[in-house]
Amino acid sequence: MQNVFKDKVILVTGGTGYLGKELVKRLANYNPKRIRVFSRDESKQFFMEEEFKEHKNIRYLIGDIRDKERLRKAMENVDIVFHAAALKHVKSCEYNPFETVKTNIIGVQNVVDCAIESNVKNVIYTSSDKATNPSNVMGASKLMGERIVSAGNYYKGDRSIKLSSVRFGNVIGSNGSVIELWKMQVEKRREITITEPAMTRYILPNTKAVDLVLKAASINYGGEVFLFKMPAVRLIDMADAVVEEYCSKRGINPKSVKKIPIGLKPGEKMYEELMTEEESQRCLETNDMCIILPQISELLAKGRKFLFRNSRKVSRRKYTSDDEKLLSREDITKILRQEKLI
Repeated sequence: MQNVFKDKVILVTGGTGYLGKELVKRLANYNPKRIRVFSRDESKQFFMEEEFKEHKNIRYLIGDIRDKERLRKAMENVDIVFHAAALKHVKSCEYNPFETVKTNIIGVQNVVDCAIESNVKNVIYTSSDKATNPSNVMGASKLMGERIVSAGNYYKGDRSIKLSSVRFGNVIGSNGSVIELWKMQVEKRREITITEPAMTRYILPNTKAVDLVLKAASINYGGEVFLFKMPAVRLIDMADAVVEEYCSKRGINPKSVKKIPIGLKPGEKMYEELMTEEESQRCLETNDMCIILPQISELLAKGRKFLFRNSRKVSRRKYTSDDEKLLSREDITKILRQEKLI
């Protein structure tokens, strides 16, 4: 990692978000020449600058990925781009589809175009498991983002840029996550709302998500979608673990907290998928991750010539959260404590 990022100029879009901020924190340890934090939120930038004030090589840029001219200026002399800016809430995207298109699709195209124009060497786009067989606007926009990023490797000309994607499950503890919602509900009303108790989801601690992003940037050739083999949980088990842990810290009797099912929100599924059966036909795996090669035939043929260390053809036809061995409540509690989420 030191060799990959040392003395590089790095741009992180969405750099004040939960994932982006952790990414900046980790990158700062690898002695880059400069880290540019690009986001719309001046308040978050203000507090982040105070938190990271010992790092003299971090710059804070106000801007929106919808604004191509601003993005072009932000990418001047940049070596590596981590693109984490997005609209990410399923319900919000469902009710505001074209706003989602402008950020999650046109915004991604802006990032790709500006990176190619600016001779950036590497672009890593952060996607979602909801891009797999999408049933909602957010997932469909993330799938389009993945395809736009992969296609950039086709029309980049003779430039040496590499563009790849990483696919996450639910990054637990992220801004607006269900854990934060449940803690607030317990504190205010001694009750929590659960969409469907039997719902299953893939989860990924923020530190592991950053691991995947950095690893992808160090091994990609261009066009791939990288994903970690993530654990899955049943929603009611996650709720029980959060309530038990939070109540113990706050001196609240966990039995006094009601759990209220409210049904699926618009666009939600009972389970999530990491990879489709079609993708498995062009996928490699290692012990900890899967590497989906690009769909465009020219890129696929090129990708199959590369050798990813210790990789092999994927052994499963598809990955779905309802077909996984689910984490126990004790396992979930351990993760909550390790990540200091309660």
